Amino acid sequence: MTIDKTPPNPPESEESPETGAGAGAETPAPASAVPTSSAGESATRSASSLAWARRRASVSRFWRQYRAHRAGLLGLAGLAVIALIALTSPLFIGGDVQSVTDAPGTALESPSGEFPLGTDQFGRSLLGLLIWGARISLIVGLLAAALSVAIGTFVGIIAGHFGGWFATVAMRVTDWFLVMPALVLAIVLATVMSRSIWTVILAIGVTSWPTTARLVRAQTIAVESRPYIERARALGGGHGHVMTRHVLPNVMPLVLAQTTLGISTAILTEATLAFLGLGDPSVVSWGGMLQDAREAGAVSSGHWWYLAPPGIAIALVALAFTLCGRAIEAVLNPKLGVSR
Repeated sequence: MTIDKTPPNPPESEESPETGAGAGAETPAPASAVPTSSAGESATRSASSLAWARRRASVSRFWRQYRAHRAGLLGLAGLAVIALIALTSPLFIGGDVQSVTDAPGTALESPSGEFPLGTDQFGRSLLGLLIWGARISLIVGLLAAALSVAIGTFVGIIAGHFGGWFATVAMRVTDWFLVMPALVLAIVLATVMSRSIWTVILAIGVTSWPTTARLVRAQTIAVESRPYIERARALGGGHGHVMTRHVLPNVMPLVLAQTTLGISTAILTEATLAFLGLGDPSVVSWGGMLQDAREAGAVSSGHWWYLAPPGIAIALVALAFTLCGRAIEAVLNPKLGVSR
């Protein structure tokens, strides 16, 4: 009986190191080597969408609270109508409404079917002049108020953030502007500079910023006393980061309310400068119409239709902006207790 001494074949599942499955085969990449750019982009999009959702919710909440103020809604509706008329005025009123040589009527006609508000001393339609002048009055009010609030916000944030000798000097300059009547300073600037609409805007803007600077400085000091400002500085946030990313967003509600209130003041100041003959004579504004009426003797001769329309328009626009500003203040700071 013969015994087979040949060693049995190794199991198929066992593989030698030389011929194993790992030889010549690609090893799987570790989990840490998987690209993460798509995950980072997804996280960025999620954070952006969350931020926009919060902004939309904030705007929606602001509008719900604003609608509760009937006076604010009335002012907003009036501003919308006036702005729509001013923007569309070139469509139904030609630029020749200012022409003196091609005036359609005679001098100082009383209101009639052809001229609902009468005519001026040159025979021009006062209704056309009133609508055309709304553009200049609104532009001057908006730009002058924006310039004033921008200067006041910048000075207030810088003074409140840095403090020290800079804040002392800035506040002393602010106090000097507060003591001096803004109208007198505006008259001086409008007198020494060339007579143009930009001179009026500059004169109003650089003389009416101190109130905003005072308010913004106080708000800046209050914001920078909060703990998260200290944490931002501990994490390496510089002066610019703190002022633009933390202080400015917190003072913007105050700045917005101050802007709406400043527009009405700017429109009244522009009308005063134009009435004193310091406006731009080449454009039509409500204040310029009052100046023309004074020169034409409308006060002494009893031509009320020459004086009343621009005066009423100035009063209505100033009232509308004031109502909107008070409503915004009540929404942003309910502690004021502004009536609805």
